[in-house]
Amino acid sequence: MAGLTDAAAAAQEALEEAGVEGCIAEAPLGEYHYLKRLKRRAPRPCVVSVYPLEVQRELADWKERAERDRRWMSAFEAADAVEEADLAGVIRSLNAWVSGR
Repeated sequence: MAGLTDAAAAAQEALEEAGVEGCIAEAPLGEYHYLKRLKRRAPRPCVVSVYPLEVQRELADWKERAERDRRWMSAFEAADAVEEADLAGVIRSLNAWVSGR
């Protein structure tokens, strides 16, 4: 997102996609690779940096509410719920990151 740091862009994505606001880490927790599926075009390889966000406010309504489900779960449950192995590993490292703060 033009004009935003990567961390600020991640916080903006959290607001738009999950309706949450809070304190975001300035450094990424890790990254993962996946193939982005685009309408009527070939999948494109992408690398995503994952930034931990301490949620301080949960909105009842947000931009992508009609397109998303928000569910709270442990990091281990979340890791088991995603398809990308790299992302699951980043999510699993969240507990160690929190302990080291």
